[in-house]
Amino acid sequence: MCTVCGCGDGETKIEGQHVHRHADGTVHTHAHDHGDAHSHDHGAAHDHGHGHGHDHGHEHGHDHEHGHGHGHGNEHGNEHGNERGSEHGHAHAGDLHYGHGAAHSHAPGMSQERMVTIERNILDKNNTFARGNRRRFEEQGIFALNLVSSPGSGKTTLLVETIKRLGAELPLAVIEGDQQTTNDAERIRATGTRAVQINTGKGCHLDASQIEHALTHLTPAADSVLFIENVGNLVCPSAFDLGEAHKVVVLSVTEGEDKPLKYPDMFAAASLMLLNKVDLLPHLDFDVAQAIEAARRVNPAIAVLQVSATKGIGMDAWLDWIRAGSRAAAAHRADLAALQTKRLAMLEEHIASLR
Repeated sequence: MCTVCGCGDGETKIEGQHVHRHADGTVHTHAHDHGDAHSHDHGAAHDHGHGHGHDHGHEHGHDHEHGHGHGHGNEHGNEHGNERGSEHGHAHAGDLHYGHGAAHSHAPGMSQERMVTIERNILDKNNTFARGNRRRFEEQGIFALNLVSSPGSGKTTLLVETIKRLGAELPLAVIEGDQQTTNDAERIRATGTRAVQINTGKGCHLDASQIEHALTHLTPAADSVLFIENVGNLVCPSAFDLGEAHKVVVLSVTEGEDKPLKYPDMFAAASLMLLNKVDLLPHLDFDVAQAIEAARRVNPAIAVLQVSATKGIGMDAWLDWIRAGSRAAAAHRADLAALQTKRLAMLEEHIASLR
């Protein structure tokens, strides 16, 4: 994962502002000109020598308090880790597999134990941010979805068409994640929907602290739907809980039926697979049944919808799935509010009895 390759050292920007998180958890943002060397005193000692070798607190992890029927990556990664060289493919003499160790990865000069320790530290820190995001979403009735896929699967087009169909019915907001450019956020804003762009620099995924910070810019409405379009990558985003209700993995029929077996952690972490661009099936040698079977080998509980964003195929089922999730989130918010009111009344009654 990215704790090994070093992509976590990328420079994060939210709406063009540089975001820096210090070891103590404090965050600051600033805009500056990269033409000159500079440094800042923000109350914590650090040096910005571009380069930018900042630690952006890729404090990623999983809070398993939430009750959807999937284990957000790590749990499934362990569950399926021993299958990858056998059930998910046939090993041959001379093949090299670096995922069999305790860390399910490899870095030159680093032991498996050290890699596990580093990963746990990073993931454990993110639990705080993921819990905070999830608490905020639940208290405000926000149905948050984390859209993940390979680059070019059609996530943004799917999102634009979804917004066009739902925008008059539900309050919507979008967080866009890309290494560079604001292109996708601009496409979303063109629909009239509010969007915030996160640029991760070298980073290959969004993390919960970035989402927390983006929410201060976006402030989604109560009982709204929040779409988080993650960086195009089927590896690292699988491991990082953003506080979402569900991961939704988009698989294009132009990619190949065995993608779920090649990248099992992502499909194991997802609640729903959208098989996209099905309008192209007459022109491709793609076996839909085989693709679905592959996804359910790594995640028997995964739901599957076949869609074409450009032709509208299957969009009604996708919109109904969103509506159902949004209704459930709003109902949960109302239940929490009622419980809080009841507890307050009981407390007031208890205080009155002591007088």
